[in-house]
Amino acid sequence: MSPSDAEPSDHLSAEARAVLHDHATEPPGSSELNHVDTPGVFYCADCGARLFSSDTKFDSGTGWPSFYDHEPGSVEFSEDNSLGMSRTEYHCAQCGGHQGHVFPDGPAPTGLRYCNNGVALRFEPSTK
Repeated sequence: MSPSDAEPSDHLSAEARAVLHDHATEPPGSSELNHVDTPGVFYCADCGARLFSSDTKFDSGTGWPSFYDHEPGSVEFSEDNSLGMSRTEYHCAQCGGHQGHVFPDGPAPTGLRYCNNGVALRFEPSTK
């Protein structure tokens, strides 16, 4: 079942529901998560699955939280041909919620940039 077929999540804002369930994109520079630089974990805002470690976050200059790698098994991929181009979209592997797109212009060691919608994530700082 895709997120758009599921019952809307009551805990999500309208913007987060639009991104996660309808593949919308938040405006660049609008997420407070762009500025998070403390140790912690980024979770799917809908189901709470662990998606990214802060160790893989970097400032891509794009206006969206960006990561060079995801937690093993946390995301699934599909082809997105909207906007007249082919892009690789990724979703939360647990709930199917749209997170963003991955591009081959990130830093080492992967060379990838997971460009994520901030409203699709929830950050929890490490307690250590």
